[in-house]
Amino acid sequence: MKKKISLVALSAILVAGTAMASGYRIPEQSVNSTAKAGANIASATGADSSYFNPANMAWTDDDKWQFEGGLQYINLPVVHYADNRSTFMYGDSKAENFFIPTFFLVSPDMYNLRFGISLTAPYGLSKRWEQPFPRATAEEYSLTVLEMNPTISYEILDMISLSGGVRMVYGDATVSSYAMTADESIFSRKMEGDTYQWGYNLAASIRPVEEMNITITYRSHVDLDFEGDVTLATNVPAPYSMDTGGNVSIPAPAVFSVSMAYTFGPATIDLTWDKTFWSEYESIAFGYDQPITNPTLDMIFSPAVPKNWADSSAYRIGLDYKVSEQASVMAGFAYDETPVPESTLGFELPDSDAFLYSIGTRLQLNDKMTLGLAYLYDFKKSRTVVNGTPDEGINGEFTDSRAHLFNIGLSYDF
Repeated sequence: MKKKISLVALSAILVAGTAMASGYRIPEQSVNSTAKAGANIASATGADSSYFNPANMAWTDDDKWQFEGGLQYINLPVVHYADNRSTFMYGDSKAENFFIPTFFLVSPDMYNLRFGISLTAPYGLSKRWEQPFPRATAEEYSLTVLEMNPTISYEILDMISLSGGVRMVYGDATVSSYAMTADESIFSRKMEGDTYQWGYNLAASIRPVEEMNITITYRSHVDLDFEGDVTLATNVPAPYSMDTGGNVSIPAPAVFSVSMAYTFGPATIDLTWDKTFWSEYESIAFGYDQPITNPTLDMIFSPAVPKNWADSSAYRIGLDYKVSEQASVMAGFAYDETPVPESTLGFELPDSDAFLYSIGTRLQLNDKMTLGLAYLYDFKKSRTVVNGTPDEGINGEFTDSRAHLFNIGLSYDF
């Protein structure tokens, strides 16, 4: 029983998302994006446009350098699992807390050209279980992904702006599992690895009238080709362990978005649809620098495992209302589909469709500095899962999967 579960665990190094979006993507990276539930593409007009919509850099308000530095706090409460077969198979994940820094910078206009750069954490994960049944597949899964994204925009006839950029992506991951069967057979694995990868992003914005912006953006697929150290151990048929190098490739999928923003008086509304191409995640296979000489470990940890995720869509609406010259308030809502099918869902990512609710404000402190605050609540539906064989798979319900995100940012023009 535990052998198959251990195999699933090893296959899922990057699937315990931080719950800011379905899968392991984190769309909300700035104050405005958090406050508007990710509907911050066509309406992006500040320094964070360098990441969310670099085509809009051409129409930022001032011919000055614009900078925004931010800090996100993410809280992941406990997720509960109740098994339909036995209370001994119940489990509660550990609560998680994270702090994520970001920054965004946009240059002044230079003959219709502008340059920008951003530092974000667009993907991430953390999931830990201590109880025997879930621990066999997800003792710990953690991932940090940082992206540096230099961009450039060019304005055409005051109505069209085109942009492109380079994605410089760094990832660091740790995965471990520990399974013990009824006869005290033990199978464990720990892997730590990192990777540097490259991609690109494109954006185009059109302003048919001054009050309207229509934007299309595309962020390219990036293969996260992890390389690192692996330790495998078992006591079957005798105590055995091995340390070796290992590698695995997991997608950071492409994202396509269409967004429209319209300003009427003091209010701006942003309607955004984005599609994440999770179908790129078909299967996962680990490679090892040395052959696994123990036949039991080889049987558990060597074969490729199907994932068969599906492309998913998110539907977002954001509102920005200017209360006065010094203050504005924001709010947002989003519905985000899960890409994870029931047949491959496990403790490493008990994902489900999500509803996102958000609020925020920006306060101008002086003619150069603005303070922003935002909060987002991510609520995921409870999900009943039956997969695998009656004795060896999951047969139960995951509840209370949710997240809280707080973002504080300081903008400065110079």
